[in-house]
Amino acid sequence: MQLLALFDLDNTLVQRDLAFGAWAAEFAAEHGVDAAWLVAADARHEGPRGGFFDLVRDRFGLGASGEQLWRQYRRRMPELVRCRGEDLAALAGLRAAGWRVGIVTNGTTGNQLGKIRNTGLDRHVDAWCISEDVGLRKPDPGIFRLAAARCGLSADGGGWMVGDSLAHDIAGGAAAGLRTAWITRTGAAPDPRPDIAAGSVAEAVEALLAAA
Repeated sequence: MQLLALFDLDNTLVQRDLAFGAWAAEFAAEHGVDAAWLVAADARHEGPRGGFFDLVRDRFGLGASGEQLWRQYRRRMPELVRCRGEDLAALAGLRAAGWRVGIVTNGTTGNQLGKIRNTGLDRHVDAWCISEDVGLRKPDPGIFRLAAARCGLSADGGGWMVGDSLAHDIAGGAAAGLRTAWITRTGAAPDPRPDIAAGSVAEAVEALLAAA
């Protein structure tokens, strides 16, 4: 199997939920609203984030439109996300061992690209695919195949998809013909079942290197 590893971005390579909590605290302090409600509503929300801010506006009777709130959020979130140092080092180790490394993420281009660049991930990967930019969303197998191609390889030659979402990363990666590594902090029995489970990107990379 060829040395290809594709990674999800939010809550895999970057600590998105921690960043959202920081954003929610800032937003709550500025507008006098309930930060806990924001965090809980975010956890329940599926799909693109734009509609989430219509809910926020309506819930708290804010004067700004949902679109204005959404734009403000997109500007701020890339400044708040962090990537763990040990995970960046693990990516560097993969590439030093001859692997091609890519990112596959759903989301808006500006927001996700800001996260990739602000955390330094752009210097640790060969390519990325962002759903808004390429017109494909996980779990569509096409976005994984495109990411592989941008890394200079074909998904037909095999490789790995690493991510925290069973529906998007594990099912989608498997449908594209990739082996899968699930980033989990729950210990729950997964369905669909990944090839491996790990508590962090660094732990997953260690398993990928051992499997190779």
